[in-house]
Amino acid sequence: MKHKAIAVSAALLLLPLSACGGSAQAGGGNTVTITVGYQSKTINTVTAGTLLRSLGYFEQQLNALHDGHTYKVDWQDYATGAPITAQMTAGKIDIGSMGDFPLLLNAARGKQLGQPTHLVSVTGYNLRGGLNTVVTAPGSKLTSLTDLKGKKVSTSIGSAADGTLVRALQRAGIDPDKGISKLNQQPAVGASALSAGSVDALSQFVAWPGLLAYQGKAKALYDGAELNLPTFHGVTAREAFAKQRPTVLEAFLKAQAKATDYLNAHPVTAAEKVAEATGLPAEVVYLYNGAHGIASFDPAVKPALVSALKEDVSVLKAAKLTGDVDVDSFVDDQYVKKALGGTDYTKRLTVGPAPSASEVWPKGAEKTTGFGSPKELLAYVGKHSGGIRAAYVPDATTGTLWFADKAVWVADGEQLLPFVTQATAQAYVGAHAGAQVIGYSEALRRAAS
Repeated sequence: MKHKAIAVSAALLLLPLSACGGSAQAGGGNTVTITVGYQSKTINTVTAGTLLRSLGYFEQQLNALHDGHTYKVDWQDYATGAPITAQMTAGKIDIGSMGDFPLLLNAARGKQLGQPTHLVSVTGYNLRGGLNTVVTAPGSKLTSLTDLKGKKVSTSIGSAADGTLVRALQRAGIDPDKGISKLNQQPAVGASALSAGSVDALSQFVAWPGLLAYQGKAKALYDGAELNLPTFHGVTAREAFAKQRPTVLEAFLKAQAKATDYLNAHPVTAAEKVAEATGLPAEVVYLYNGAHGIASFDPAVKPALVSALKEDVSVLKAAKLTGDVDVDSFVDDQYVKKALGGTDYTKRLTVGPAPSASEVWPKGAEKTTGFGSPKELLAYVGKHSGGIRAAYVPDATTGTLWFADKAVWVADGEQLLPFVTQATAQAYVGAHAGAQVIGYSEALRRAAS
């Protein structure tokens, strides 16, 4: 994700609508154009964007309507959620997908302009907040969030990653406005700034933290899952469009559900498809969207996610990006409930994500291999070092999946435990006598013995 609806500043959202482009809603004759705004590199929205488009499921559902219209889908790819919101409120995008904080701005902007929008389904989510991470340079001496006091931190104002940073700093006793020097930058700019040494840390959302860690350009400083607050991505639709063409919206949501089923049934193939479309390494896509990835996918609008959305409002209000947002009136799951079937939908509301697990992606394999423990995975990796494409292990505290060779390892008796950050590893060591932080090579050696 390279861009989870980011940097949604008030200035951007207040751009004149005449500056926004878009396609007409209807063509000549009986041809109707449905415009979908998506973010190809926001990989937790792929079931409503990149993957859905590549599979062609929406077009198939539209062709099956047989309502006298010929439908054409105009897929518009954006780097962030803000321009999608601008186009929606101008009546030029019918359906869009973005992260939770930008969704709130979408709601506020739509109401402000008398062009209301609604959250109609969910794409990828993490109930603990693990989709957002604060990273620092590989050689940085910073080891915990408290070390950020007085430092320069890049983030995207108005994004969930900024929300994670604000909340994490507050919990650490640091004023997020005065305790650090915050730079409002898009992810790519922030990543470059981190590499150049012009910022001390970068707080961003999927897939930037994993990408930078995979490339050896960053190490994790704070795992967003430590907040234990849900974060998610969702689908928003114009109210006028939904009322005018409810069967089309339902067709989209049926297609999204089908794409979700495909992703869950074929996680490796899905990761490869998304990687091909976005240019992201498939290993990074799988870290988030894999069988036990950081993100879980389900179109159902779960109560826990709605509750989290309500809590997010205060963060945006404090940043003066929006006023009050009526979340209850913004959420409208009637269409996805009908698309999925009432009984199935009710069941989905109570089903949680798959438990975290250790996995190895062997080179040339069409599926990953699972292990009962991180130690078992390490033993396998040690014996097949030349045939491993990627190895993933869940943080022993938060469950956040991470690359095995980028994790911080702790030896506790016979156990070998992985952690996303040095801080959580040290916290574990402090609470368990005899436990000690060890290097990755030492972890491999111990697993082999």
